[in-house]
Amino acid sequence: MKWTDSQAIAEALYDKFPDIDPKAIRFTDLMEWVLELDGFDDAAEHCGERILEAIQLAWIDEAA
Repeated sequence: MKWTDSQAIAEALYDKFPDIDPKAIRFTDLMEWVLELDGFDDAAEHCGERILEAIQLAWIDEAA
């Protein structure tokens, strides 16, 4: 997975952290969790606020 795979990342985060409310997370935590996901292979410097927002929104949709 790369940073642009927001839907796949959101699904992986939902599976790994089912009890976390994605509306209440900090972007610093979100970025760290994504970097630690199995199958994630991209550099931290390729990430920005827009990407984290897209991941968070996809995770919110996944959790709904």
